[in-house]
Amino acid sequence: MRDKPMRPVFWVGDSKKQLSEFPRAVQRAIGFALQRQQEGQNHHKIKPLRGFSGVYEIVSDYARDTYRSVYAVNLGEQIYVLHCFQKKSKFRTKTPKKEIDLIRRRLNRAKALAQEETENV
Repeated sequence: MRDKPMRPVFWVGDSKKQLSEFPRAVQRAIGFALQRQQEGQNHHKIKPLRGFSGVYEIVSDYARDTYRSVYAVNLGEQIYVLHCFQKKSKFRTKTPKKEIDLIRRRLNRAKALAQEETENV
């Protein structure tokens, strides 16, 4: 039995649509890891995203491809899913700059939404 209710998830931009286009097995794996985060638990597929504070990524490998879901947790009670994408190369490559730039823009949007939420309480 949980002491606290599950944290709600807010999907920023088209992140939910992006996730829905992933293979079913990847959707389930990311969904399960995200649910664990909602419950305040850790999952082995979750790791901090370099260069960001309070931003994490869920990594799922499937059929020679790698899929990522990036979310922020230090913005009030909600979990903000910022971006979901397929990373083309798995071997020691950084996340592409265009993906990082999009994550940064969506993180700023999530911060604004979280601020609005606290002002309306």
